[in-house]
Amino acid sequence: MQTHTQDNAVEASTLVTKRLILMISLLVCFSTLVTGCTSSRYKHAQDFVPNPILDPSVLVDAKIKPEPLSAMGNPKRYTVWGKEYTVQHRPVGALQEGLASWYGMKFHGHATSNGEIYDVYQMTAAHKTLPLPSYVKVTRKDNNESVVVRVNDRGPFHQGRIIDLSYAAAVKLGINKMGTAEVLMEVLSTPHTGPQKWLQVSALSNPDAAETLKNKLQSIQTWPVKVVHDSLKKLYRVRIGPVPDGLETEKVNQTLVEQHLPVPLKLAEHQL
Repeated sequence: MQTHTQDNAVEASTLVTKRLILMISLLVCFSTLVTGCTSSRYKHAQDFVPNPILDPSVLVDAKIKPEPLSAMGNPKRYTVWGKEYTVQHRPVGALQEGLASWYGMKFHGHATSNGEIYDVYQMTAAHKTLPLPSYVKVTRKDNNESVVVRVNDRGPFHQGRIIDLSYAAAVKLGINKMGTAEVLMEVLSTPHTGPQKWLQVSALSNPDAAETLKNKLQSIQTWPVKVVHDSLKKLYRVRIGPVPDGLETEKVNQTLVEQHLPVPLKLAEHQL
């Protein structure tokens, strides 16, 4: 069976490098927030407006779906500018009043707190304490216009502001020009389970070998196994998952060791 190939070694090295780069980037961002220093991981010093959305009528609310707790961005506590925040579960229907703002191109293309990439044209938002990801409805108090967004980032850290919207969400809510507005935020959905991981056992150049490994893995443990074809790199990645992170992933690792199979790469959803 083709389990240790040069392709697999390169794939493992690449994934580890990407993970290190992401962790370093997030650490630099966090350190910048805490110290208030002038250096920044962002290309632009100031935020600025994206290319305009010419037809706001095409914008639709974020579609709510059950999701696990993100593997990143959910510490019990964290500190920004000397103030401590506690990430806490809020029941569906919980309300919060305050100012909504939005953030733009300075942050576009950079990692959010849960490791995803911020896109100003997606219906997302940042919140200081909601578990990531969560879904909330944001309603303007002056005209009852509303938008549903998926919270995948931390912020805003300005006094009185409770949520930072993506540019698209701000356009749909009609606050992209005014900058901020008084809103009522309602929690619609929070993570349904704990963090989940995918265990990549191998990355093979031979599709038959990948299929053989998939069948073997499926026969020795109960979690789903999938072969993912990367046409660009001409690799077939064999992955187990999703698996609840913690005890269950350790059980799978032990099974692989007993079967003399490679130690897998542990991946979060945003790394797939």
